[in-house]
Amino acid sequence: MGYLEKKAEHIRASRLAPEDAGGAIAMLRGRCRSMPAPPNFEAALTMGDTVTLLAEFKRRSPSAGNLAEHADVTEMANLYRDAGARAISVLTDVEDFGGNLDDLRAVAEQVPLPVLRKDFLVDELGLCEARYCGAAAVLLIVRILDAGEVESLLRVAKGMGLACLVEVHDERELDVALVAGASVVGINNRDLEGLTTDLAVTERLGSRAGKGVAIVSESGIRSPDDVKRMRDAGAHAVLVGEALLSASPSSRFELVQQLAGVQR
Repeated sequence: MGYLEKKAEHIRASRLAPEDAGGAIAMLRGRCRSMPAPPNFEAALTMGDTVTLLAEFKRRSPSAGNLAEHADVTEMANLYRDAGARAISVLTDVEDFGGNLDDLRAVAEQVPLPVLRKDFLVDELGLCEARYCGAAAVLLIVRILDAGEVESLLRVAKGMGLACLVEVHDERELDVALVAGASVVGINNRDLEGLTTDLAVTERLGSRAGKGVAIVSESGIRSPDDVKRMRDAGAHAVLVGEALLSASPSSRFELVQQLAGVQR
């Protein structure tokens, strides 16, 4: 069993039992009804005359180790915004990434950009948590969901006013995302089993999505030349985390500006 399968199995085992989850979902849905609509995530990815930078905050990762263990998440997110990012991704997985829902809530409350909850989400409760904490979008990873779950979670998210970034790594997963009706597809250049990264994954899959689907290239993007390469492969946006978080504080702002300034 690979990393993702083990991760999904662990998450499913740790979630509330259906009879308990129902009450939590109903409570969160009720609270969300009085909340204002979040910023438009999908529009942020496709507007403007530059490739959209979806800048990510994560405290650590299995591949890179400690990145921003004790950083102020809102300070980092505001730097991203001021330097030209048009959306923010926040890791909320606790075990492997050191994240939490408080990080998500803080950014959503204090930074006027669409915020993506990036996590290993497998059920409606995860969507409700995201919406209640102010997220504008959630990540759905096709590899840990079956086709019916992708379709169901897309439908539930839409009913709650959440956008979905549906992540794929190969042709089969892309087909699942498209058949389910995904309008925003994330192409992960990193194989989460072997943790190898290859920008050619976006080049191989980008042209298969067709018109009307926004493409986000994820992982392995470190320079403006990488952004241009992904743009030429069909990407409307790029998701960048490790390159920004591992940059020195004195050069981080300039790097964000450079990555956010590539013309469409």
